[in-house]
Amino acid sequence: EVQLVESGGGLVQPGGSLRLSCAASGFTFSYVAMSWVRQAPGKGLEWVSTISTGGSVTRYADSVKGRFTISRDNAKNTLYLQMNSLRPEDTAVYYCAPRDDPSARGQGTQVTVSS
Repeated sequence: EVQLVESGGGLVQPGGSLRLSCAASGFTFSYVAMSWVRQAPGKGLEWVSTISTGGSVTRYADSVKGRFTISRDNAKNTLYLQMNSLRPEDTAVYYCAPRDDPSARGQGTQVTVSS
């Protein structure tokens, strides 16, 4: 059974930083490309970033490019999202999911950017 547990969210002021983590189990993590997606209040799911199985290839939504960095540690079965220069519009619940199956995401972690 695929299990993904996100953590690291919280309340941060504009311009601040957070690092999200996603602990994966129930599948061979190193074989699966992974993504972060988010859902802001009252809006649909938005793709944020994707990383290849080995971590050498990454992609970002234009809205976060240059501010967010996705990474992974296959030895620890963990996915990360380093978020810098946060803006109020980054406020959302953030989820990790296999790239090819966004429905298999975890319970999410809330990120609130506000002064």
